[in-house]
Amino acid sequence: MPSFRPLPRLTATALCVLAAHAWAQQAEVPAELRNEVTRLAEEAATQRDAQQPGLKVKVEVGQLDPRLQLAPCQRIQPYLPPGLPAWGRTRIGLKCIQGAKPWNISVPVTVHVYRNAQVLREALPGGTVLDAGQMMEAEVDIAAAPGAAILDPAQAVGRTLSRPLAAGATLRVTDFKPRQWFAAGSTVHVVASGPGWSAATEGQAMNPGIEGQLVRVKVDSGKLLVGRPTADGWVEISP
Repeated sequence: MPSFRPLPRLTATALCVLAAHAWAQQAEVPAELRNEVTRLAEEAATQRDAQQPGLKVKVEVGQLDPRLQLAPCQRIQPYLPPGLPAWGRTRIGLKCIQGAKPWNISVPVTVHVYRNAQVLREALPGGTVLDAGQMMEAEVDIAAAPGAAILDPAQAVGRTLSRPLAAGATLRVTDFKPRQWFAAGSTVHVVASGPGWSAATEGQAMNPGIEGQLVRVKVDSGKLLVGRPTADGWVEISP
């Protein structure tokens, strides 16, 4: 039985009484349970970006598979399945915790998360090097596609588009060609940290420092360290 994270607070509607056979036939999630699923998804989406004020979250609860044949259940609890984000198209689990024959299913949901982000003023081909005049701020659904949305234009100015984008497209980190922070053979600063400690040294990059890729660094002792390039001449090592 998979583990689950329960609702932070359970109400009478979360522990609702259902005629499961009728429910399965119409494939509709009952209104009271739909409200609990919506609340769970909204809270999880807001917690994911708690540092970003001004988020507007809208949840669409889909239908169940009409082929389901569920045993009657007196108490059903919504939960977030492990590994699935409450973001974009996802699923919320429904677990029968009081019934003659317990069951565990999931319902599709779409979580829209609206906030101001950078969009293109006009359509641009791949290979375009962006400048500030080609972008503007607009309220968009930042959960509508993979990749973090660009919130600050400074994050995109001077970056090269990896593919053509339409006018009004939300700019995301995945839309740009990876940056090369340094070349192989460069002297780089290496930093590592953990709870209550940090360390720093210098070394020689054994391969180019490409954004999002691992790089090997040879330090004075001759030891090879592996980390991620994070800026011009900087490598971070995660414990």
